[in-house]
Amino acid sequence: MFNFTTLPPLSLYIHIPWCVKKCPYCDFNSHEMGAGLLQGDYIAALLSDLEQELPRIWGRKVVSIFIGGGTPSLFSPESLDQLLSGVRARVNLLADCEITLEANPGTVEAGKFAEFRSAGINRLSIGIQSFNDELLRRLGRIHGRREAISAAEQAHDAGFDSFNFDLMFGLPGQNIKMAAEDIATAIDLEPAHLSYYQLTLEPNTLFHHQPPVLPVDDAIWAMQQQGQQALAQGGFGQYEVSAYAQNGMQCRHNSNYWQFGDYLGIGAGAHAKISDANQQNITRSWKIKQPAMYLGVASSPAVLGGERVLKRADVGVEFMMNALRLKGGFNTELFAQHTGLPITQVEEVLKRLEKKELIEWGLNTIKTTERGWRYLDSVVEEFLE
Repeated sequence: MFNFTTLPPLSLYIHIPWCVKKCPYCDFNSHEMGAGLLQGDYIAALLSDLEQELPRIWGRKVVSIFIGGGTPSLFSPESLDQLLSGVRARVNLLADCEITLEANPGTVEAGKFAEFRSAGINRLSIGIQSFNDELLRRLGRIHGRREAISAAEQAHDAGFDSFNFDLMFGLPGQNIKMAAEDIATAIDLEPAHLSYYQLTLEPNTLFHHQPPVLPVDDAIWAMQQQGQQALAQGGFGQYEVSAYAQNGMQCRHNSNYWQFGDYLGIGAGAHAKISDANQQNITRSWKIKQPAMYLGVASSPAVLGGERVLKRADVGVEFMMNALRLKGGFNTELFAQHTGLPITQVEEVLKRLEKKELIEWGLNTIKTTERGWRYLDSVVEEFLE
């Protein structure tokens, strides 16, 4: 039995699954955009989907919204304004709710940044990946260095004080110097936040079935180390495995995920995790993935692709798998508040990790040591045994 005295913060994820072109490394639920899609139909479907979810979140305020994909910035500012107006009419948002839109740096989309800002979007996450034209070509990206730089400049001009760059390392044909140049260019463009992570060959992607030649492990480790050093010198504090931010500019939406907060998901393939104080349980659910099917059933219960109620043992493991990704760890009281369970649920594993000097268990906080941070996968695996 769980014991929720308070509920975790609640976020809203909205999935828009279309792109101009599917990237060979992408394993997200995304599809190439055809000519027949009517944006208004999908916006209406999203709002119908949301209406069916409302009984699960009555009285709760939404602290952040993330519109992801796909490439949601393909939608017009008018469509996104209609979407956000519909969301505001149905749920309570915090006055300073963080509203993020994923965007790609094509010139047509970047030109819409000011209109996105007027629609109420106050944060962008721009998929740069690299500033090197040849590396972008190998990644199957449709933009180049010039468009990426222009997107950053237009984000500033549009009044976005908070925007993120997605930047990858360990790319096909990349060397240590190229990686350093990417980081230096990114820092010079003054984003508030950087997501810096290694390219991985995920199952069900073209790169997994036709693997490109990647840099050797020693070179990849050097890229990561030099990137982290440059980011620190540029004023970016690392607060999660791949997340770096200027002071006070951490992503609230993703931080809620990592702290095992709740989130509602609407859109094709969107996932949700909702805690229920009345039922004293936590449920994970997901919507059907195929966009055409989703559009046909979004206003009915058939939109639900599946759900499962988490077991006590699952909850403790999932909390730790997320919270230990945070560089500063977590407050011990957060475990009970966000899981409805006492810390004794995972105490045995925590003591074992502390004895191995992989975590530090202070009076109020638990976090990985420097050694534990380097071998974080091994730390997390201890909770799965």
